[in-house]
Amino acid sequence: MKMGYSSFVAIALLMSVVVVCNGGKTSTYVRNLIEKPVDMPLDSDAFAIPPGYNAPQQVHITQGDLVGQAMIISWVTVDEPGSNQVIYWSDSSLQNFTAEGEVFTYTYYNYTSGFIHHTTITNLEFDTTYYYEVGIGNTTRQFWFITPPEVGLDVPYTFGIIGDLGQTFDSNTTLTHYQNSNGTALLYVGDLSYADDYPYHDNVRWDTWGRFTERSAAYQPWIWTAGNHEIDFDLQIGETQPFKPFSTRYHTPYEASQSTEPFYYSIKRGPAHVIVLATYSAFGKAKYVNLHDT
Repeated sequence: MKMGYSSFVAIALLMSVVVVCNGGKTSTYVRNLIEKPVDMPLDSDAFAIPPGYNAPQQVHITQGDLVGQAMIISWVTVDEPGSNQVIYWSDSSLQNFTAEGEVFTYTYYNYTSGFIHHTTITNLEFDTTYYYEVGIGNTTRQFWFITPPEVGLDVPYTFGIIGDLGQTFDSNTTLTHYQNSNGTALLYVGDLSYADDYPYHDNVRWDTWGRFTERSAAYQPWIWTAGNHEIDFDLQIGETQPFKPFSTRYHTPYEASQSTEPFYYSIKRGPAHVIVLATYSAFGKAKYVNLHDT
């Protein structure tokens, strides 16, 4: 698995932040690169579907504004759209708040997605634990997250970095290692599900990856960068819209930083100003033809 150029940009930026803020270094982990990774089978426990009719699955969150006082809550329902509503409350208040979002679907070759929900919750307090609930009836699911401290210099904060995760047995080890660390937000530096490695870019592998990563991504924000494995452009099967699965499933707060493109944006979190630059985002038909004609 090769790390895309965009990944190196994100890492370089973070390293600069660490030096300036004297954040120090936590643990180092490099997974096995000698033996070829083996994919987890579709019936793996890591991909388990939550029980109940239309139960929300593939829950993940990302920062929803510039400074960390909003969160984009995302999930998928399979049987029907269900509710777009998120109910949320802080651990210091008995008052519940609600936010309404939008639902999206897409088709890719012979695959039709479930109902993909994105709801942004706002006006969050800094450095506070929030609980949130998605779903309706007997299939509601509850999660929690902690907002960052107020933006400023010399504010302790720990980021994690993962890229090229995929869904192999090694991927499972990597994610478990991260869960056992003290990271409180994850900079994801590109190449998510590796669905494009399967015949016809098998988008079922986007669903399995979403369920696999939920155990972390539902509880702390993963800050998304698209890599080359998210392009999913394939003229041979009639798929000419680059980044369709990624863009539909994983939203970013690009407008909050006055960007016009979801692949270019920035967030502030604690002491860091993180700039996301997805260098593959200009990919198009002409580039595809040129690459394959040379």
